[in-house]
Amino acid sequence: MREEYDFSNSVKNSYAKKVKKQISIKIEEDTIEYFKELAKEVGIPYQNLMNSYLTNCAVKHVEPKLKWA
Repeated sequence: MREEYDFSNSVKNSYAKKVKKQISIKIEEDTIEYFKELAKEVGIPYQNLMNSYLTNCAVKHVEPKLKWA
């Protein structure tokens, strides 16, 4: 292994900004089941489907419409 490496001509990783972060979140079981069934139809893992949906909401600046009784 070399003692020093030259990174002066290196290229920035275009995927670096898309790194995912693992979190803990409480989601209702019905909601998880909904995404699992939908994921089977679409053919992708349900967590990827949920991530895609949330990313789409964030990109479009979708705000939830909550009604309190």
